[in-house]
Amino acid sequence: MAMDLRDKVLLGCAGLLAVGLVSGGYLLGDGLKRAKAADRSVTVRGLAEKDVTADLATWSISYSATGFDLPTVRADIDANTRELRAYFTSLGFKPAELTPTGAGVSQYYNNGVNNITITQRMLLRTTDIARAQKAVAQQFDLVRRGVTLQEGSGMRYSFTKLNDVKPDMVAAATKDARAAAEQFAQDSGTSVGGIKSATQGYFSIDARDGEGGDGASDTPYKKVRVVTTVDFYLN
Repeated sequence: MAMDLRDKVLLGCAGLLAVGLVSGGYLLGDGLKRAKAADRSVTVRGLAEKDVTADLATWSISYSATGFDLPTVRADIDANTRELRAYFTSLGFKPAELTPTGAGVSQYYNNGVNNITITQRMLLRTTDIARAQKAVAQQFDLVRRGVTLQEGSGMRYSFTKLNDVKPDMVAAATKDARAAAEQFAQDSGTSVGGIKSATQGYFSIDARDGEGGDGASDTPYKKVRVVTTVDFYLN
């Protein structure tokens, strides 16, 4: 039976629809496959460490004199201040590196006797770390000079050039993270692609292992650390 024109048109449309469905299914499947591949990633952490030496030393110094009348106590504290300045001058510090930061006077009566104490606070601030260490090592000389330091007087060492080492350390941490990702990729039969996302960790400055007393501020020898978290695409 011969097909009329309308049947031929309908048959042609059905064929095109079938081809369209096949093509659409292929493209959809391929798109899902590519989307799934794009979602494959691995999150790793990279560590970077750098040994540094402090570039700033500050020493908060407190000392006091006690007596029964204000003029005598004031004369004693002035004498202590002169001896303190002489001590640092003998070590080669500049006068401007030692500055007064405050003073206090307290008094109380005991059995009708007026007891007066004057406390003086000075601050040594220097970038000469070796000289600062020498001052701490020889501080008993202050006792010989009649200056007794109060508790809490101690040298603090700071590293102030963190911004100078940040770029190289971030790069090193990222490189370390990629090495970890490549090891994972090798074990899983894939390869590492580009960075999907990354988070820079917090920079910490601590005393080097086995150095320092109660904390990082007690020693000029420090270790800077940073940990980055990086999400790499997997191919």
